[in-house]
Amino acid sequence: MRFEQASPESLQCARLDNGAYNDLRALVKSEIAGDRAQPVSPYTGLADYQFWRRAIERTPQEKVDPVVSGKFKITKAERIATAGSCFAQHISRTLGSSGFNYYIAESAPEGMSAEDGLSRNFGIFSARFGNIYTARQLVQLFDRAYGRFCPMDTEWMRTDGRWADPFRPTVEPDGFLSEADVERSREAHLSCVRSMFESLHVFIFTLGLTEGWRAKHDGAVFPLAPGVAAGCMDFERYEFINFGVKDIVDDLNSFIRQLRTVNPGAKVILTVSPVPLIATYEDRHVLVSTTYSKSTLRVAAEEVASHHHDVAYFPSYEVITGAFNRGAYFEADLRSIRSDGVEHVMALFLRHYTNTVTAIRKPESSSIGAWMEAEEAQKVVCDEILMDT
Repeated sequence: MRFEQASPESLQCARLDNGAYNDLRALVKSEIAGDRAQPVSPYTGLADYQFWRRAIERTPQEKVDPVVSGKFKITKAERIATAGSCFAQHISRTLGSSGFNYYIAESAPEGMSAEDGLSRNFGIFSARFGNIYTARQLVQLFDRAYGRFCPMDTEWMRTDGRWADPFRPTVEPDGFLSEADVERSREAHLSCVRSMFESLHVFIFTLGLTEGWRAKHDGAVFPLAPGVAAGCMDFERYEFINFGVKDIVDDLNSFIRQLRTVNPGAKVILTVSPVPLIATYEDRHVLVSTTYSKSTLRVAAEEVASHHHDVAYFPSYEVITGAFNRGAYFEADLRSIRSDGVEHVMALFLRHYTNTVTAIRKPESSSIGAWMEAEEAQKVVCDEILMDT
């Protein structure tokens, strides 16, 4: 009743003179006038590459670019070393044929033909270590090179009576004549591996698999199970392992820490191979195992790269397997990668991680690319193919 007796002009409140209440009055006024304010979405104003419709649906296949920007640049003077699964070979060939300093620490003996060198794994990677499918293999390679790990498995016998190195069982297609030959070759190889780690400027590692086989007695991990290319499977001595995200993250971080001890300035680029598994030892469909393996590797690579300023992730996996290309980058076997897929990947690599946009060219015959000029060099050397023969 008292408020009814008072005039509106006589009602005063100092708090209502605050600027915040003036904004409130304006908002109420706009509501009354029917001019409702539109809320601002946190996605408003983001870059085109952050939206599927703009970055994928409305973008021509060959223009899709999931890299956006490289973490650092590589110059043509820097020594670039590669290791990993089969797909890593495409990277090394492109770098070598584009005028970059692709570093080969373990070269074929003088006088050996390009074909013979290729068949013996010279020049395929920066050293003659064959396929390194898992991060655990990479860590153990480093440890073996520096005498920190001496596996009990030193040589495996082949079915033809010759010998193989358990950690690179296919580098000698005809096998070694004796156990002593295996040891001599290994010593020379590990010496080259040390030179590679100590001299490289950039190390590109392609993660390929989570599945592997290891020795129960010392934890040594092999690229192929005993009995596939050499040796004999003994389930009392060897066991199957399927690495998880934490395993891979720990292994990669361990490798990076150790690399820093011999080469503090080295930069690392991680990629994930888009090549599906040739076979799985898990009791499930190979497609399910492939999805698990690649997803696990992808997550691990992201976690490691995000915690190191000089470790980058390059999305070759996404370019080849992305829905945007409708499977066009796979051969008829839905596993091998077509040349146009490789070209798309490497064009992005050159654009974002180098200062060159020069078209890929063939190397001079006198350069490190002599082996790449051979017709056989266009084939990818992949140890795991022996699992399905």
